[in-house]
Amino acid sequence: MSDPAAPGAEPAAGRSVEPGSGRTDTLPLLQMSGIVKRFPGVVALGGVDLVVRAAEVHCLLGQNGAGKSTLIKVLSGSYQPDEGEISWEGRPVSFPTPIAAIKVGISTIYQELDLVPDLTVTENIFLGHELSTAGFTQRGKAAARARELLARMGHTGISVNAAVGSLSPAAQQIVSMARALSHDTRLLILDEPSAVLDAGEVENLFRVVRQLVAQGVAVVYISHRLEEIRRIGDRITVLKDGTSVATDLPVSETPTRELIRLMTGRSIEYVFPPRTEAPALTAEPVLEVTDLEVRGLFSPVSLAVRPGEIVGLAGLVGAGRSEVVETLYGARRATGGTVRVGGRTMPNGSVSARVAAGVGLCPEERKSQGLLLDQSVFSNITISTLRRFSRAGFLDDHAERVAARRLTESLDVRPTGVDRAVRTLSGGNQQKVLLARWLLRDCKVLLLDEPTRGVDIGARTEIYTLVRRLADSGVAVVVVSSEVEEVLGLADRVLVMREGSVVHEAPAADLDEAKVLDLVMEGAPA
Repeated sequence: MSDPAAPGAEPAAGRSVEPGSGRTDTLPLLQMSGIVKRFPGVVALGGVDLVVRAAEVHCLLGQNGAGKSTLIKVLSGSYQPDEGEISWEGRPVSFPTPIAAIKVGISTIYQELDLVPDLTVTENIFLGHELSTAGFTQRGKAAARARELLARMGHTGISVNAAVGSLSPAAQQIVSMARALSHDTRLLILDEPSAVLDAGEVENLFRVVRQLVAQGVAVVYISHRLEEIRRIGDRITVLKDGTSVATDLPVSETPTRELIRLMTGRSIEYVFPPRTEAPALTAEPVLEVTDLEVRGLFSPVSLAVRPGEIVGLAGLVGAGRSEVVETLYGARRATGGTVRVGGRTMPNGSVSARVAAGVGLCPEERKSQGLLLDQSVFSNITISTLRRFSRAGFLDDHAERVAARRLTESLDVRPTGVDRAVRTLSGGNQQKVLLARWLLRDCKVLLLDEPTRGVDIGARTEIYTLVRRLADSGVAVVVVSSEVEEVLGLADRVLVMREGSVVHEAPAADLDEAKVLDLVMEGAPA
């Protein structure tokens, strides 16, 4: 992994350094000391310290399950700490409810935005604190104020009368930030704000964050992407296993390798597992795709994936990569071309035929498209293999649990226990549950769409190792990722897509990040 910052290095280009560049002579806006939060059988936070100053971006790092979500829920008033103290401008405070935190000036924007799609931008911004006189909503005043808030962030192009559901994910995020600012926010918490954004939208997000910081707003920024931390952050607090293992680290003076060590408890020199010998080109492909097309979404695509081979699809969000994978899986009907699995032509638009032939999909939106969040871990693992556990028309729950437990132990799914709801697991462990589903199915072709989105660096390494292990066992793998480094580090062969077309294909070893970025931005075949 590259190390863009080393001790004594200059601050990263584009990162805000004034006034929130590590000043220690001012009273902190927020100070949390020795925060403890217990749940039945679990200590979620075992003593966390956090100091945030006005007009700075304070980054919160940690693996999934480290306690980041619990900490921000304590800070936002959703949870009450069992021990510890919270100070606001030097005075002890408590937040018995989220409203109490909002009144002080603390607003939280979670990774999954809580907007109402059918309401307008204005209605969402003032939802719950509508502008009214004598019981009547002041629609004109609310619309004008909404425009002011959007203009404050440089987004005059968003119509305040548009239904939020009609907006892009990036625009919806801006609306969430405007809603936060409508409460006279002084501390804004952003939980994985870039998870659904493309490169251009991330740049816009950074611009908005810098504008807010310049206006004196403090920002707590949570992200797994260390390159983002380098660009936007001033200081860092690292959580591990529910405790703060480092606080108030200057971004410009802390090497990436040290941050990884703090998060994982070990040094990670190489994130990706070593490649094994490339599959023989003479081997019969498990997956054969010929001129596959969905008019209006992507142009004809042809590819072949052999046993033990990992093929990566690189490109920007909207390039057509996810649509290709969904069509391969049968979730979309093709308007042309064929898909063959194990030499057999698949019927158009049939997911059941693909699953029966040994094709598995881990979709981009695992929570809404891949998992039954309120169902148990074992139910999510066995859902594609229920016939195996059927006895005289009845499901054998015990056999399901035994099979699921074997896989979760093998994949180190944490916390343990196959009866817990999948919703309670971190992103990395939810992804392992999806992989366990297809391991149980003994799939021949595995389609992975953004397999490490929202997953911390330690869990990413585990997932990369698992995917390589599956390939080494003979599974044909197709990986879609917006992160060029991930595609190049994991895949044997790469197809680069832009605007619905494959613009280049080459062995991963013949490509580098600069070349791929040039291809996805320019679209000119090399």
